[in-house]
Amino acid sequence: MSVIARGLTREYGGVNVVDGIDLEIKAGECFALLGPNGAGKTTTLRMLLGLTPPSAGEITVLGEPIPQRARAMRERAGIVPQFDNLDPDFSVRENLIVYGAYYGAGRRQIEARMDELLRFAELTERADDPIQGLSGGMKRRLTLARALVNDPELLALDEPSTGLDPQARQHIWERLHALRRRGKTLLLTTHYMEEAERLCDRAAIIDHGRIVACDSPRGLIEAHIEPHVVELRGDLALQWKDVALAGFRVEPVGETVLIYGQEREALLREIDALIGPGYLYRPASLEDVFLRLTGRELRD
Repeated sequence: MSVIARGLTREYGGVNVVDGIDLEIKAGECFALLGPNGAGKTTTLRMLLGLTPPSAGEITVLGEPIPQRARAMRERAGIVPQFDNLDPDFSVRENLIVYGAYYGAGRRQIEARMDELLRFAELTERADDPIQGLSGGMKRRLTLARALVNDPELLALDEPSTGLDPQARQHIWERLHALRRRGKTLLLTTHYMEEAERLCDRAAIIDHGRIVACDSPRGLIEAHIEPHVVELRGDLALQWKDVALAGFRVEPVGETVLIYGQEREALLREIDALIGPGYLYRPASLEDVFLRLTGRELRD
């Protein structure tokens, strides 16, 4: 196992923001921590990386006890923070060299891997450019490449594609898929359910400091939500927001009405007969599971 946590707890002001979490992550697995704001996922990630001491519980990461051997563990790990913290005074190449020095790597050693890192980030032609001249997507790819400067066994990513446009997000996903093929263990937090669904072998949904469900994205969908969904929007939603359909679950959400069913043909037949055209059909997603388990109220 790359990560083992038992009874992991963190208390702030008399409140357990992480409340007795048990967790195992296999080597080579892509694992996501999902949860609303304030659910405890980032605190959990920080404890696993030895950046925040636990109030109780036991942690082993890459065979090292945490926090006692956190420094030794982090020498074999890479961290991609939520917000890019590249040095604006250095070029692309210089950012990689300076960061590598934190791991005790000399300039010659880093230069030997420079071409590989620049190709990975698709920044070969921008190696000597200043950071200010890079787009948001380029900066994010460079931050990811920088986290690989020590060739880590475990890569921890906090919201890896936050703030990126769809094209840049796809590029990041492609890079993460490439790392999975190389056998890296990936541990990420994300608010993008599509990201977790596309990338991850398993995901843990955390709410109020506890894991409320943990499985593969497909396993979570099969266990917690009906597989077929019809969405009514705009005028259709207003017209049918109080509809009751025997054998189907109807859930009004703002200006949308969601209708869930077990059988696709039965659901569409009922909707066609009652409502007619204009609706949207889709398979259930991890986001449906997330909202059902954690609620739809706004969290700040």
